[in-house]
Amino acid sequence: MKYGLFLGCNISFNRPDVEAAIRSVSPLLGVELDDLNGQSCCPTWGTVPSVDTIAWCAVGARNLALGEEKGIDLVTACNTCYSSLSEARYKMLNDAETMREVNEILKKIGKEYKGKSKCRHVAWVLYRDVGLDRIKKAAKYELDDIVIAVQPGCHFLWPSKVLPDREEDPFNPVVLRELCKVLGADVRPYTRMIDCCGAGALKSTNQEKSYKLAKMKLECIRKETDADLIVTTCSSCLIQLDEAQEMLRKRGEIDFSIPVLHYVQLLALCMGFDPERVAGICVTPRDEIISKIVESGRK
Repeated sequence: MKYGLFLGCNISFNRPDVEAAIRSVSPLLGVELDDLNGQSCCPTWGTVPSVDTIAWCAVGARNLALGEEKGIDLVTACNTCYSSLSEARYKMLNDAETMREVNEILKKIGKEYKGKSKCRHVAWVLYRDVGLDRIKKAAKYELDDIVIAVQPGCHFLWPSKVLPDREEDPFNPVVLRELCKVLGADVRPYTRMIDCCGAGALKSTNQEKSYKLAKMKLECIRKETDADLIVTTCSSCLIQLDEAQEMLRKRGEIDFSIPVLHYVQLLALCMGFDPERVAGICVTPRDEIISKIVESGRK
């Protein structure tokens, strides 16, 4: 199994420990990663896609072409990159004029995109390509007595028709829950599981509304699951739910703390990798839950 690792801006600049986690677990799960030299921003929602459709598709196509030239799909741990690249590809494949205009632009740099390479999300690669059995065998620690609330994130689920891998019911997503359960966790449902965390464009334009959404989700998790840990597939959700808690605690709006991890970080911890390397960057403390995983979860 070989993929082009598409990091995106958020992980590269804000959470490089997520990258370290992906690079750590992949070889032991039979996944080979190509660095895709020359990759750029996807580009993210709220930027180019909002003002110039052809430019958005052209940048996305250029990134996808890096994989296509090598005969491989891309893989990312960022929901936004996953969604942006997938929707750009969908638009090009379903609009011949857009594809023609994009390739006219790419021709200037000696590239062409034919629509063969796509972007996969690392959670789907783990779930479908690696498989739950192999993940379970690779884990050194089991998450006994650890309660998890999952946060799949909006762009992991919608718009479902453009995504290369789709939940059977995006309003009742199961993939991230199954990935956590195979590690031994008690994964509990809550009513706001598919609600937006408030990150992305909203956070850039109205931070108060952004944190209000985060607060509602966090309070719901606390009340309905009493979770030890929040696990997400999205780098933006990871940052939002991690950092928002500090601000909300400082303002006296919440009186609790729930650590947050990206799924690949949780997997890397369960596989025995150095916590400082694969899960060392956070605002809401993780030391207690990491100790619980490592010290109490031995098989």
